[in-house]
Amino acid sequence: MTSAVKKIYPDQSSLIRHLAEWLTARIENSSGPFALALSGGSTPRPLYALLATPDYARRIDWARLHLFWGDERCVPHDHPDSNYRMVKQALIAHVPLPQANVHAVQTGLTPQAAARDYALRLQAYYGAEMIDPARPLFDVNLLGMGDDGHTASLFPGTAALTEEKAWVVAVEGVKPEPRISLTFPVLGSAAAVVFLVAGAAKSKVVEEVLNGDLRFPAAQVQTDGDLLWFMDEAAGGKPCV
Repeated sequence: MTSAVKKIYPDQSSLIRHLAEWLTARIENSSGPFALALSGGSTPRPLYALLATPDYARRIDWARLHLFWGDERCVPHDHPDSNYRMVKQALIAHVPLPQANVHAVQTGLTPQAAARDYALRLQAYYGAEMIDPARPLFDVNLLGMGDDGHTASLFPGTAALTEEKAWVVAVEGVKPEPRISLTFPVLGSAAAVVFLVAGAAKSKVVEEVLNGDLRFPAAQVQTDGDLLWFMDEAAGGKPCV
């Protein structure tokens, strides 16, 4: 599997600008449909907002871009905690992205039904029910990491961590609201897996994850594609000179 490459920037603003440039160039240099899996939470919101500004938006062929979500809270799409709502407000509402290219989780279903439905829609886009290591599902999968080392909605000590067959699982009893999450085999099926992490509160866990401590779900993400960690100095330390 691919070894992680660290990209560390002085502050969060610089971090977001460099990741926006990297992602925009990645889309520009591709052809055909471009599948981008998105992370929720507060850290990536400035990235999505920056991509919607004219300097970046005009460089992206929005008709080719397909948006997916690595996880979602089982709340209505207009709920303040909805990952879909955050992305819509920051990005989707401001760019000419076809509605058919926005593959949101159907949160009006039960968590188990929502997981099954999303798995079927991912498989329909991919064109197969089994992941082929030689043909990644996503062009880029953007992930975050919590203070406890979780990523997507794969939390330490939960059964979802060992799921190898299902593409999407319901995660209940961990947080106040049920969630659905892509599983490790699907999260890793990407030409590039990109972790976006900022803040001193995560620095110790970042160090342990990058040292391969498998107690933390973020350390269990494996990919045959590129594995990049975009971080500010508060999270990742000083860059190597």
